[in-house]
This record gives sequence, C-alpha cells and structure tokens, in this order.
Amino acid sequence: MAWMGNRDAKRRKKMAALERPDYGWIWKPLLALLVLYLVVTLVLGVWWSRTPAPHSVERVPMERRGDAGSEPAARGAVTVATLASIVETLYAKPGGYLRNDRLPPGLWLDNMPSWEQGVLQQSKDLARALPSMDPTEVELLEEAVRGLAGDGLDWYRPATEDRLMSAVTALDSQLMALSGMEAEGFVPGAGLRRWLADVRVNLDDLSLRLASGAEGHQLLQELAIDNEALPEGTPWYRVDNVFFEARGAGWALVQMLEGVQRDQADVLEAAEVVELWERLRAELAMTQRRLWSPVVMSGRGFGPFANHTLVMAHHISRARDLVESIITRLAESAEQVVVGEEVQPTPASEPDVLDVAPNAQPDQEATDHQEVEQETEQKAEQGAEQGAEADQAPSLDDQVEPVAQEDQAAEQ
Repeated sequence: MAWMGNRDAKRRKKMAALERPDYGWIWKPLLALLVLYLVVTLVLGVWWSRTPAPHSVERVPMERRGDAGSEPAARGAVTVATLASIVETLYAKPGGYLRNDRLPPGLWLDNMPSWEQGVLQQSKDLARALPSMDPTEVELLEEAVRGLAGDGLDWYRPATEDRLMSAVTALDSQLMALSGMEAEGFVPGAGLRRWLADVRVNLDDLSLRLASGAEGHQLLQELAIDNEALPEGTPWYRVDNVFFEARGAGWALVQMLEGVQRDQADVLEAAEVVELWERLRAELAMTQRRLWSPVVMSGRGFGPFANHTLVMAHHISRARDLVESIITRLAESAEQVVVGEEVQPTPASEPDVLDVAPNAQPDQEATDHQEVEQETEQKAEQGAEQGAEADQAPSLDDQVEPVAQEDQAAEQ
C-alpha cells in the first residue's frame, strides 16, 4: 500500500503547485531585458554625442538651390545657405534635437544638448542681423528669426523641431529669391558690425564662464580676465556643459565666417581686415580639436591633469579680441567712405568763384561785367600812352652832355 501513498503525495504536491505557483524564475528575463536596454541606450548615447562634421561652404549653396544651383546668385546667397544648413543640422543629425528630450537616452545626455545650445545661440545672432543686410526681403527673414526665437526647450506644440524647420523653410525661400541675374542681393557691408557685436558679447560671456572654474589661476592675467569680474564658480558637474557650449559656438562660427567672407570679400578687403578675419577663423578652429580624454578635466597649475576649460577660455578670449579689432576697422572704413562722399575738393585749374548778391538780376550782372572790362581797357590805354611819351622824352645823358661841352669851352 506504500505505492498508493506515494501516488497520493505526488498528486497533492501538484495541486499545491497549481494553487500556489512559484514565480521566482521570472526575474531572469526581466533582468536580461534591462541589461539589453542599458546597452542599447549606452551605444545610442555615444553615437548621438558625436559632433557632426562641418559643411562645405562651397557646395552648400549649390546643393540647397537644387536645379538653380548652376545659375549665378546675388550677394548673400552663401551666407543664407550656410545658416540654413547649420540650423538643419540641429534636428537632422543622429538622435535629432536632444535639448528638449524627456526620455532616455537623450534625457541622460548633457554634452550634446550643451553643444546644441551654442550652435543655436550663434544662429540666432546671425538671423537677427539678416534683415539689416537685405531690407528687400524682410518678411522671410523675420519669419526665420521667429523660428529661432525661444530657449530651445519646448517639446510640445509647437516643439522646437517644428520651429527650426519653419526657420529653414524661410531661409531656403530667401535663398531662391537671391538666385538669378535680377536679384538685388545684400547691401555691401550692411549689418556686419551688428552681427559681430553680438558675437563679441557671446564670446566674452563664454570666456568668463569658462574661466570661472579657474579662479586665481595665474594664466587668467594672460587672458585679460579680471578675477573680480568672474561670475560665480561653475559647479564641477557642469564644467563640461560650458565647455561643449563653447565648442558648439566655435563650430557654427567657423562656417558662418567663411560664408560671410565669400559674400563680403570686397568689403573686407577695403577695410583691410582679411588677415584678421583669417586669424579669427583659425582661432575658432582650434576649439574643434579632438578631445582625447573621456571627461572634461579642470586641473590646476602643472599638475598631472590638464585644464581643458582654461585652454578653451584662452582660444575664446583671443577670438573675442580679434572680433573687437575687426569691428573697429570696419567702423573706421565706413567713416572714411562717408567722408569721401561728402567732401569733394575743388580742382586747381578751376577759377575762383566771385560772390554775387542773391537779388542781383542777370542784366545788372552783365552791365557790371562790361563796366569792369571798359575800366580795364582804359587803364591799359593810359599805360601805353605814358610809355610812348617816356620813349620820346630825352634821356638824362642827353641833357647832361651839352652842359659839359659848354664848361670846357669856357675854361679854354
């Protein structure tokens, strides 16, 4: 009967397993899914954090104009096309626009959103200066300014991506308006100083924020930065944010400067700032060098760790000084052009102009002129008569000679 007892025990065990199931095994697939999710988000985060390659300023206008790329374009086409490509990169790069993300992995990233902030700020500055560069197409350019307005953190209607797309559409419409032989184009040199003034302010702010983490450092004197003018120190966990914001600003400015130089080459040559312009581009290109460290370090002195923020502040501050020099040269050149238009020296061959009474009549002027001529002729005739009489009168030698002869005869 023992075998019957074993069978009953097995049956009761099965019934108990069905009534009270054991779910201890389910944590294994959940853990596997969690690990897989973390690996995927980590890979995506690394991929999305890669800085996009800069655009070719030579090819961008032709590519964006499509079929009209082979036709000539007016002044300003390269600038508008470059700005449109830079703004489009913000939402067309891998991962899209990340600053307004509310879910991982974009929520966990901070370097690329800071880079986007630097690019967006420089795009705003150039877009605000475009209406003064081309007053004929103000509506399209103001639409682009409205699309770039805001802090870039909107994620729900209207999302920042939608506003950026509208700005790019307006810029592309402006680019097509600049195509063809009949297009007027930008006014030479207009709006340049305004744009550069905004750039200088932003670069100055970046240099101060970068240097705030190195307060008291001896190299701050070489950067012409006053310790008292520095803002509050940047927390150590936000140092990399300011660093990548400066990299984004440099990435955008290098391309903008090249585009503007192609459109305003004659203006820059007339102001003699081409060399300064090239130095500025080279200085900003130094901010794009590869970062070999996995993190942004902020060491001190000659310690074992580098100070990436201080090196970046060095390049940004030098770029700020170059921008200020360019603004000064452009202002002096504009003043010389204005003076040259207003002042017109009188040629040396022109006769002197006599002042005439404003209420004098034409007949009176002619009569006065005739009287003056008659007086001049009379004076000339009198001078001729006096000369003739002088020729007929005996000279002093002729008068003295007979007197001398009479004296000699008397003596004999």
